[in-house]
This record gives sequence, C-alpha cells and structure tokens, in this order.
Amino acid sequence: MDRSGQPIGIFDSGIGGLTVANAIKSLLPNERIIYFGDSAHLPYGDKSADALRYFSIRITKFLLDKNCKTVVVACNSASSTAFDTIKDFYPDDIRFFNVVDPLVQEAVGKKYNKVGVIATKATIRSNAYSKKINALDPSINVVQLATPLLVHMIEEGFYNNNISHAILDNYLNQHRFENLDALLLACTHYPLIKQEIHDYFNGQVKILDPNLAVANQLKVYLESNQLLNNEVKNQEDQFYVSDFTESFLETVKIFYGKQIELQEIDIWK
Repeated sequence: MDRSGQPIGIFDSGIGGLTVANAIKSLLPNERIIYFGDSAHLPYGDKSADALRYFSIRITKFLLDKNCKTVVVACNSASSTAFDTIKDFYPDDIRFFNVVDPLVQEAVGKKYNKVGVIATKATIRSNAYSKKINALDPSINVVQLATPLLVHMIEEGFYNNNISHAILDNYLNQHRFENLDALLLACTHYPLIKQEIHDYFNGQVKILDPNLAVANQLKVYLESNQLLNNEVKNQEDQFYVSDFTESFLETVKIFYGKQIELQEIDIWK
C-alpha cells in the first residue's frame, strides 16, 4: 500500500507549533498537513505532567484517525513530558517526531562547552534538555531558565520593541548566562524573536531553534521509507483548534506566515 499521499500530523498547545508546520511545509511543499492546536488547554507550560500526557495521547489518536503517516509533537512542553508516553501508547502505529531531540543533537554535535536553555515552566521542570545533552556528553555545562512571559509577549505581538527588550533583558541578564556558546530556544514561539535574542548577545552566542532541524529530520525519514509525496496534488492542509476565538485567528499569520482557515473541533467528548 502506497502511504506517501497520507498527511503529516502536527500538534501543539496552540499556535506556536505553526512555526514548525511552516518550516515543514517550506521544505516539503507537496506534503499535506493536518494541524491541531489545543487552544482550550493552553498554555501547556503551566500544566501538570499527567495532564500533558493525557492531552497528547488524545490528540495523537485524533491525528491517527485522520490517517496521518507520521506525527510531529511541535510543542516543547509535550515533547519533554509526554513523548515517551505517546510512543508507548501507540508502539506499532507510526514514527513520531519531537522538537527536543533535534536541538539536543545539534548542541552535542557542535561540541559546545556551555549551553543555555530557555523554555516554559513545564519544559524546564522536566530537565529533558539537560538530561539528554549530558547523557550524550557529560562535559557540556547546561544552564536553564523558565521564561514564560515570552509566550504571552509574542502572542500579543509585543516583540522587537521596548517592551520585549525590557523583558528579554530581565531574563537574559543573569550570571548563569555568562560565557555561553549557544542558547537553545526550547519553545516553538521563540523563533519569532530569534534575531532579537541574537542582537541582545551582540552575535556572540549561537542561537538555535528546532524548526529547520525537525523539518530536515522528517524529510530524511520520509525519503528513506518511501513515504515522501513527490506528486503535486490540490489537497488542502487542515488546521484545527479546540477553542476558536477571533483574536486567536488574528495571531495565526504571525506564526505561519500567511492567513489560514481554522476549524474548531471538540475531541474531548
């Protein structure tokens, strides 16, 4: 059975994962995407590990029922807390991808001495990045900081201005971030302020985000398993949210780069 025409499933707590979806679509334009943003339960960064596991299992089922050939967990909080649970729950279904491992592999592969991580509370609480990086290379000094205000700041459109400069200075002007080689943007919202963070460090710190790395990892997998869609088809991508608001719709373009049609669906019944 030829599964190459089946869609790629992507999910996040809201719209941040659209930055990952955009990177995948840019690299793999023939692929059809089904995206689910769990806007009814955002932000995931403040939720318990058990809640994140439950949400992730249920959303994955929704995407598998949509006949997705692979699923990308485009949320750092869910990736760091629920990814292993998803794989255990659906062990033989399909290949799953997350946004943590590509950043970890890049940080280790570049042989950095000191790496910083900024993310939501849930991601930092999980210690996923420090555990994974040091499991591969114990010599790397990993320093972490929860930066939850950045999510709300970006969603409200406050970036590249005095407000964002002040918030970033408050977070990044700390002793722990001195002499960094690289800073990992461990939240799918943060690539939107990548240049601003780069400028904050005067270009002296390598700023890494997972979007392109995830897209490349996905492309390699699809090619090697004869799952890459090489045919141009007029199939529409589908974008679902669990709670629709007009303000949410207005923010979508910031993350995806163009306006899209959102459909509200209740998968929790």
